[in-house]
Amino acid sequence: MRIDRRHFLETAFLGAAAALSRSTSNAETRPLGIPGPYPGRVVAIEHPGCIVSGTYEPLVVRQMVERGMTDLTGAPTWQDAWPSLFEKGDVVGIKVSPVGGPGLCSDASVLHAIFDGLNQAGVSDDRIVVFNRYREEALAAGIDKWLRPGIRFEAASPRYDNVQLDMDGYDENHFMEMAIVKPGDNPNDPHSRRSYVAKVVTTEVNKIINVPVLKHHQSAGVTITLKNMSHGFVNNVNRSHITPTANACGVFIPSVVSLPVIRQKVVLHVVDAVKASYHGGPTGKPQFIWEPKTLYFGTDPVALDKTGWKLIDAKRQEVGMAPIALSKPDQASHFLNCQVEHIEIAGMLGLGEFSDDKIEVRRVRLS
Repeated sequence: MRIDRRHFLETAFLGAAAALSRSTSNAETRPLGIPGPYPGRVVAIEHPGCIVSGTYEPLVVRQMVERGMTDLTGAPTWQDAWPSLFEKGDVVGIKVSPVGGPGLCSDASVLHAIFDGLNQAGVSDDRIVVFNRYREEALAAGIDKWLRPGIRFEAASPRYDNVQLDMDGYDENHFMEMAIVKPGDNPNDPHSRRSYVAKVVTTEVNKIINVPVLKHHQSAGVTITLKNMSHGFVNNVNRSHITPTANACGVFIPSVVSLPVIRQKVVLHVVDAVKASYHGGPTGKPQFIWEPKTLYFGTDPVALDKTGWKLIDAKRQEVGMAPIALSKPDQASHFLNCQVEHIEIAGMLGLGEFSDDKIEVRRVRLS
């Protein structure tokens, strides 16, 4: 009997999703985690003055974050919005995104607004941990210099390397196993077939805010909320896109994000699309950077990524480029196929809403 690919993926992934549970907050009875209390809801806050001559405007960004959080949660004020997701006693990790380099990475003004919001919920600075997988990458972007006294910075690995089997910063009890190994690794060694979750995720924090930058990615198609988790929370990730033709991002990304220790702890996503890239990612090639001047808020990473994917495709159409899913390799993007299907597969796993008729994008333009 022939089983089509779509049916196979649905049965395999939905079966795994059934066993996953969600965390709850003492402050709210609504479930937290992924997809969270607002599945399908995307709040897009745009302000034409949020960036001037390439520099973020902190007061404007703060206004955008305030409006985004109140519109997402339905709270009457900024002060009321944060306690619906966080509370005194939480230790909150904030996953930044410096891989695009200093020209296209998480910004200090966005981080500072998030710090202030957490303080509104009773989370003191000494209970906030900003983290990235690679220390050297974050330091090169200057992120360590943006942190207030008391806020810690953590990294699971000192720097990028091609081996990616280091375990000092990773938890041997939490991993995603998949039959993909890098050339030269032993395919019979479970360690080579596993991606272990960073200890900062498993043991140091109980809630996480994911702060990706909206970018094109030549193997995954886009890198927004889902990939900032899948490739920023675990080791041994380059096996997912070994060469332009050996690319498994479509399955690898949702398989990592569906791990209970990740799914239960990530309670908020703030997507930075003040600046973004539409080609040549994940690095920030200047010729492909533009300024949507928007921040996106949600608890549903699938809905956010579907929305971001559409935005990037619209920009590509504007400049005469093919949609990501139909793009072909060129000098700036070498992979044979950009596997945007990771977003749809994540939806099949129950990580959020993929269907357009189940996604509500609330757009607000401030001035």
